[in-house]
Parts: sequence; structure tokens; C-alpha cells
Amino acid sequence: MWRRTNSLSHFTQLASSASSNFNCHLNLQQTFLRLLQISDVDHGYGFISRSSSTSVVQSSDTSKLGVSGLDRVRAIGCTADVVDATTFRAKEVVAMASRYGRCYWELSKAKLSMLVVATSGAGYVLGSGSTVDLAGLCYTCVGTMMVAASANTLNQVFEVKNDAMMNRTKRRPLPSGRITVPHAVTWASSVGLAGTALLASKANLLAAGLGASNLFLYAFVYTPLKQIHPVNTWVGAVVGAIPPLMGWAAASGQISLNGWILPAALYFWQIPHFMALAYLCRDDYAAGGYKMFSLADPSGRRTALVALRNCIYLIPLGYMAYDWGITSGWFCFESTLLALAISGTAVSFLLNRTKGTARRMFHASLLYLPVFMSGLMFHRTYDNDHHSLATETTKGKMVISHPTTARHQESRNPDKVKHTKDNRVMSRPPVAYASVAPFPFLPAPVYASS
Repeated sequence: MWRRTNSLSHFTQLASSASSNFNCHLNLQQTFLRLLQISDVDHGYGFISRSSSTSVVQSSDTSKLGVSGLDRVRAIGCTADVVDATTFRAKEVVAMASRYGRCYWELSKAKLSMLVVATSGAGYVLGSGSTVDLAGLCYTCVGTMMVAASANTLNQVFEVKNDAMMNRTKRRPLPSGRITVPHAVTWASSVGLAGTALLASKANLLAAGLGASNLFLYAFVYTPLKQIHPVNTWVGAVVGAIPPLMGWAAASGQISLNGWILPAALYFWQIPHFMALAYLCRDDYAAGGYKMFSLADPSGRRTALVALRNCIYLIPLGYMAYDWGITSGWFCFESTLLALAISGTAVSFLLNRTKGTARRMFHASLLYLPVFMSGLMFHRTYDNDHHSLATETTKGKMVISHPTTARHQESRNPDKVKHTKDNRVMSRPPVAYASVAPFPFLPAPVYASS
């Protein structure tokens, strides 16, 4: 028994000496004692022997086992430290990514950019005819999103001081100091160049050119005009009308007359939409130093008249879409009712110029656009004849159509095609470019005589 106690004491001294050589954050001594107790229970018979040599051998073996246990505990402790440090770094990376992701989301005005993408995607579907290239649609939407994000970021870079003075915008990343101006410029340049390159490589140069032009128009023309003259609203409406034209160009590789229906709807829609917003936020715009149309109209009557006039311009768009063969007759009926509804809210705002009626017109405008685009998608006709419109070179000039398209057109419109001596089918475009009052920005159909 004395030999067992002596060996245990010797083993404890070795464990205590070994524990002082390791620099870990765990309390190793208590762990060692527990290990020794376990070792005593499992291998206690080795401490009692009939000879001193056997005792020394067993004691030496047990000491080796004790050092091995220390190594295991040290490894466990150091591994725990490594895991804790790795977890801490991972949390830091996730927090930083979340913070910058939120800043990029706000700089890009993601909700507005997604609306732009929706209009571009609708233009792509309309310009695709009966077959839609899903990969091309995705590339076009991603490229449009990147270009829109770049334009919105540059807009906030140029207006950082103005945004800081407005309650509606002072919590944005730049005015609040959550991100620096050089960082925002780097982000805008990167996504803008990448989006334009994506459109050029995966769609075509026409769509990429429209995207780059729209970015320049929004960031470098519309944005400074907001502090100079109220005409900025109409320039902004042009900016909003270009994305569906980008989609049409990406799908068809050209811009034809029928492709202007959705851009025209967006142009006229934006005026009552923004007039209502400008009336509701007049104090904020005045504090920010913006020259909005509503600020020079204290009574709000001229603002209401401009909104009503552009609502009326929306009424014939459904008929034109049907007459040009883009949609069925049902869309003509539905679009007219929709335009009359938003016109009714504009009349209400004109008769009673309050924030309540302005807000009602604003909500009606938010409802109008998705319903209009959904109707275009649902009632569109699967016809590729509108692609032949882009082959027009001069007014009244005859062009040669593809044989398949010509035969299809002959079956639908026999009075608009004729055969030559060598059996080539000669066709003329059914619609010529024209513009009539009161729609100076919208081409109207002019049918040439037979």
C-alpha cells in the first residue's frame, strides 16, 4: 500500500510539473487529477507488486500514460481556442458582409431597380415573338439590374448633401456616414461597367448602348437638372421609358414601331405618378433644394392639370396595341378601363387638391403599371410580323421579306403583298412612322393606300 501511495505521489508531481509547461486557457490541474483518478481505478493493480523492479516498471509505465493524457488535454484546449477564434472571425466576416450588403442594397435603390428590370423583361418578352429565350431574358435582366444600380448609386453620390437635409433620405448610407463616397463611386463604376459588358456580350450592342446612354442620362443629366429646372421630371420620364426598349432591342436586335407601346405607357405614367409624389413631399423637396414643378405651384392646380393630361394620354394605348397586332381585343378594353380609373383619381385631385387625393392618385399609379404590363403579357399575340417593321428603309419603299414570313403574312393580309415576275414576294410595312396631336411623343399608325 505504501508503494501504491508513493507511486501515486510521484505521478502527481510529474503531472504538476508537466502542466506548468503548457500555455493554455483551460484549468489543466483539475482535469489531470480526474484523469489520475480514472487511471488509478483502471490500472491500480499495477501499483502493487511483489518486487521493487516490477513496481518501478509499472510506475514508469503509468507516468508515461499520465504525460499522454496531458498531451490529449492540451490538444483539446488548443483546438477549442482555434475553434473559438475561427468562429469569431467567421462572425466578423458575416457581419461585415451583411453591413456592406445592406449599404449596396440601399445605394442601388433595389426596389426601384427591380421595377426597371420588370419593365425591361416585359419588353424582352414582347420583342421575342412566340419563342422566348430564357437564358437571354436572364442575361438581359441581370445586365439591366446592374446598370440601374450604378445609375442610382451615382445619383446618391451627387446628391449626398441634399439628401442629408431631407427627412426622407437623410438615413441613406452616404448622408448617414455608413459608407464613404469613394467606396460608393467604386461600387457604381464596377457594376455599371459589368452590366454594360454583360448586355454587349450576351444580348447585343444596341441593348448595351441603350443601357449606357440611360445611365449617362440619369446620372449626369437628370440628377443635376433636379437642382436647376422643373423640366427634370420630363427628362426622368424619358429615362424610365428606355428600359423596356432595351428589352425589346435585346430580344429582336432592332427597334421597331410596335416596340414603343410599353415605353410610351411608362413615359405618360410617370408624370402623374411623380406629380403626386412631388405634391406629397413638397416640404422635403424644398428643404433639399430641388426645383420641382409642384414647388412653383402653391395651389396645386397646375400640378393636377399636368397629371390629368398625361392620364388621358394613356387611354388610346390599348387600342394602338390591338390595332398594331401586339395584343388581342380584350387588352384594348381592359387598358381603357384602367386608364379611365387613374384619370378619375386625377380628376378627384384636380377638384380637391389635398394630400389625401394626391395619395389616392399615387396609389392608383402604383396599381396601374403592373396591371398594364400583366395585360400586355397575357393578351399578347404570338405573331412575328412586327419584326418586318424594322426592315423599312424609306417611307413607301418596297422590301423583300423572308419567304416563310411572307407566306404567313400573305395568308393574314393578302391585300398587302404582291408577287413579282420571278415569284419573289414583295411586301411593304403596314405602318409608317408618324406623329399626330395630341400625342407628340407617340407614333401613330398611318396606313398607305393599296
